[in-house]
Amino acid sequence: MRITHLRRFGLSAILASALVCFGMTQPAAAETPDLSFTVDQATSAPGSTVSLTMTLTNNQATDVWFVYQSVQPTWPTTQRKDLKYSFVSCTSEGASCTGTGTTGLGVNYEIPLAPGASRTVTLTYQIAADSGCNGNIGFYSYLYYEYNNGQNVKDGIYNTPETRVTCPAPAPAL
Repeated sequence: MRITHLRRFGLSAILASALVCFGMTQPAAAETPDLSFTVDQATSAPGSTVSLTMTLTNNQATDVWFVYQSVQPTWPTTQRKDLKYSFVSCTSEGASCTGTGTTGLGVNYEIPLAPGASRTVTLTYQIAADSGCNGNIGFYSYLYYEYNNGQNVKDGIYNTPETRVTCPAPAPAL
């Protein structure tokens, strides 16, 4: 190889490196999260019900062939013994739930899940009428899935939005 070819290659490599370092490349597209959450009430009172909706989206280029998901109360939620709640229902589109009460829940998704497809699960929990107040009820979810015919895996922990349990202020004494 002649020296002029090496110089051209070196100059191209330096220019490409500079473009990458200084952000001159195209920006990455925003990716939909694998697992997203919504909660219908950010604040609730004892005796109320709260619906937590989870949506699993396949962001891969191939089918998802295996999914494991668990839903557990967060550590701060478990430390407030006065917060009382229990799961009362699980409705879904392309999934089913296992487990009841305040213990962990499992979610079983119908597979395969095609690229870009989603499955939605709504968990409803009841806050007991005698529940404590001024605490947050929140959950975390561990998600593991396999795609590309089981050759690739992805996992992670996702936190749900919390619901603050508030009580009405006592009536002022006369």
